[in-house]
Amino acid sequence: MGQQRRCTGTAVAAVAVAGLMAAATGCAGGGAAADSGGAGDAEGAREAVRGAAAALVGAGSAKASTSMEMASGGTRVTIRGEGRYDFARQRGVFEVVLPQDAVAGGVHRPITELLAAGALYMKNRGAGVPADKWVRIETRSLADGNLVTGGATDPLAAAELLRGARDVVYVGEERVGGVDVRHYRGVADLRAAAKAASAGQRGALRIAAAKGFSKKGVPFDVYLDGRGLVRKLRERFTVADGDVASTTLLHDFGVPVRVRLPADEDIFAGEIAGS
Repeated sequence: MGQQRRCTGTAVAAVAVAGLMAAATGCAGGGAAADSGGAGDAEGAREAVRGAAAALVGAGSAKASTSMEMASGGTRVTIRGEGRYDFARQRGVFEVVLPQDAVAGGVHRPITELLAAGALYMKNRGAGVPADKWVRIETRSLADGNLVTGGATDPLAAAELLRGARDVVYVGEERVGGVDVRHYRGVADLRAAAKAASAGQRGALRIAAAKGFSKKGVPFDVYLDGRGLVRKLRERFTVADGDVASTTLLHDFGVPVRVRLPADEDIFAGEIAGS
């Protein structure tokens, strides 16, 4: 594939953020517990959570369900997504659906998103973009490091945030998707996460930390199975227009994931209508 044309400007980044979030909003402490393996120990709990990203990379891939709840001006809407993610290659493909009453006529084709280290590709993005073209955004140009921009948090980026986990407590044992899990709660520090992040995620997280995104920290609840794999992860971000809660569910680890990034000529280079 030839070299991609890059949409690095803040205008394009703002379009993606405002387009998904404004479209959607325009309408309409647990106690520690004793457990084998150090789950109830503060240091053991913190290390278990911080190791979640590495465990996912070791697992290779998974199916993922995402939801992003946005609250602004008394309105709460949810954007949902389904897809697959390859943690080893840092690539994923998702179908993201806006709420029906958040778009004109109540019907909208799912937005296809391709996630790659350093980039977000979106198809069926909106008015002004030809049906056969993709919008490409560099995650380093986004103030949030693509944690909320696309309407679906990159599963690896979400897990990488846990590398900066602090104030972690073990809540207890639960079941998620029929699997026994350990529930942990804490707050992730973006700066600490950026310093410890893997090469493919480090740049975007550094930008998010430097620009003060969710600067009070990112509260989280994470549910890990017996192998230390994330089965459910909920993170809460504070943004300019309100609060965003992102939830990711992972299952079917090891599934094949095929992600073909768009060719240079398939990248839309114009302006998006309505921005």
